[in-house]
Amino acid sequence: MSHYFETPTGPERRREVRMSFWETEWTFTTAAGVFSAERLDPGTAVLLRETTPSGSASRLLDLGCGYGVLAVALATACPLARVDAVDVNPRALELVVDNAQAHGVADRVFALTPEHADPDARYDEIWSNPPIRIGKAALHELLLTWLPRLAPDGVARLVVGKNLGADSLQAWLIEQGYSCERYASAKGFRLFTVAHP
Repeated sequence: MSHYFETPTGPERRREVRMSFWETEWTFTTAAGVFSAERLDPGTAVLLRETTPSGSASRLLDLGCGYGVLAVALATACPLARVDAVDVNPRALELVVDNAQAHGVADRVFALTPEHADPDARYDEIWSNPPIRIGKAALHELLLTWLPRLAPDGVARLVVGKNLGADSLQAWLIEQGYSCERYASAKGFRLFTVAHP
């Protein structure tokens, strides 16, 4: 079964998921047909445990946002920032809107399909638990579409499973001319910062 849903079928079966990170208790609404609907997925949990955003960031991107955990958290932590939440799944984007509203950041979180994102936007930070299981070619195309949208001094923060090719992805990103440094490893995941050279 695919881990990623472009157009989910079947009933939503909405539910609430509780989680704790950044010294805060959070509740998010999830639904069937979105990534990790039952819990905070382990990769994102590691990313949130090991990383916090820069308070000075003014434009951020949650790439592959799912139901909006990163987008909502980033908007909450960076009260002056705009956060673009991008996903191919329309049900996930509806949940992003609802979760942003529930957490009081709906005016600064924008749920977008890739084609509706501004191609001229430049991001201070890109956060992503990228969809590795879409395949190497599709993943490379995805990253080569979005990483060029980093601001000149911007940084992307990626979490990738070690057993899903994290080390080879790091080597590939460096071959593409990016700086890609591993800054943490935990529970089978690698955390990378990616920046323009």
